[in-house]
Amino acid sequence: SGIIQCFVHRCISPTSVSDIKGKNCEDQCVLQHSNRICVITLAESHPILQNGNTIKSINYQISAGCSRLQNKVSGKSKRGGQFLTELAPLCRITCTEGVEYTIYSCIRGRLLEVNEGILERPELLLEKPSTEGYIAVILPKLEESKTVTNGLLSREEYENILSKRTSSTQQGPKTEPEPC
Repeated sequence: SGIIQCFVHRCISPTSVSDIKGKNCEDQCVLQHSNRICVITLAESHPILQNGNTIKSINYQISAGCSRLQNKVSGKSKRGGQFLTELAPLCRITCTEGVEYTIYSCIRGRLLEVNEGILERPELLLEKPSTEGYIAVILPKLEESKTVTNGLLSREEYENILSKRTSSTQQGPKTEPEPC
């Protein structure tokens, strides 16, 4: 376990997006590998991962003419992958309670793959959100790879936000955004 932790800390830089598109607590995580590849996951505080939710469906069909499942890349330069902006929807996840969450790309880049495994086994998203339960893999442009995560939160900044949410829950009157 220590060897794996060392590898993760050395090769993967986790960053987060808090309250994406102004939606309270709908946090996501971007795991950027030293080779530029970014894995999009749910952050540990996302409502889907809280309160024993159950996933009813995961849909990569974004609109009538756009399905992330139709994304096909080929070759060394990953030609054919859909180009995504920071707020491009990747999928929609519906919980059994009927609440639907849209998961966004968080970064600009070329979509390399979506995780079709979570379509067959949605529990992976709940049980292992940052490994087998990832949402998608995105490759930023070479010239943007060093700056693509600049607007995202470091682990420390994200933990500070989580701490503020927790403390605002315990204080009573809400002067800050409502906690998750």
